[in-house]
Amino acid sequence: MSIDIETVDKIAFLSRLKIEDNVKDATKEEFNKIIQWVDQLKEVKTDNVEPLISVNENSIQLREDEVTQGQCSKEILANAPMKEYGYFAVPKVVE
Repeated sequence: MSIDIETVDKIAFLSRLKIEDNVKDATKEEFNKIIQWVDQLKEVKTDNVEPLISVNENSIQLREDEVTQGQCSKEILANAPMKEYGYFAVPKVVE
């Protein structure tokens, strides 16, 4: 499988990316390199290999839950750049 400029345009449209015309050829080449790499992965023999749940064999050390004083919202909000009515305030992101 090989990627052409038309496919680069379609991928850019679907991913909402603007790819300038002067870099479309380079982008096409990068996509083709990625596809070649994936094809190389298909050649790897994985017979008799157990599937991994995690690449990390160590288990995570959990700490005990400790009850704290709580009621420290004033101290927490002291570091907030914007606060309102005792809560964090953030800029509006949805109209």
